[in-house]
Amino acid sequence: MTNESRFSWPTRIYWEDTDAGGVVYHARYVAFMERARTEWMRALGYGQASLREGDGQMFVVRAMTLDFFKPAKLDDVLTTTVELVQCRRASLLMAQAVLRDDQVLVSAQVRLAAVGAADFRPQPIDDTLYAVLKPLQTQHA
Repeated sequence: MTNESRFSWPTRIYWEDTDAGGVVYHARYVAFMERARTEWMRALGYGQASLREGDGQMFVVRAMTLDFFKPAKLDDVLTTTVELVQCRRASLLMAQAVLRDDQVLVSAQVRLAAVGAADFRPQPIDDTLYAVLKPLQTQHA
């Protein structure tokens, strides 16, 4: 990662991403954000499959708030950003944005909960992963 506090992941818009109005369908932005979070974790050395199978843990979306400012269109090249705002023992608060050039099209606050892969019950983030994530948070209380 080039900037430890913000991770960026590129996306191009294809026909499958658009709706009848010719703009990106709103739910696709959620998928773009999930991919960026997955690649952020992978860049930190924690792939989703290894986290689930090796550590028996997963992160699930607990809450998400999105603000839509401008639409993306066919063939646009977008950047989706991920920033860890807060790292608690069993949850993460992420700030995400989808940009075209430097213009924010969509922004989101995403709360992730750590759960056991077998039972989906809340559990503390693995100590080793927590030690990696905690210093990356941008909000210090």
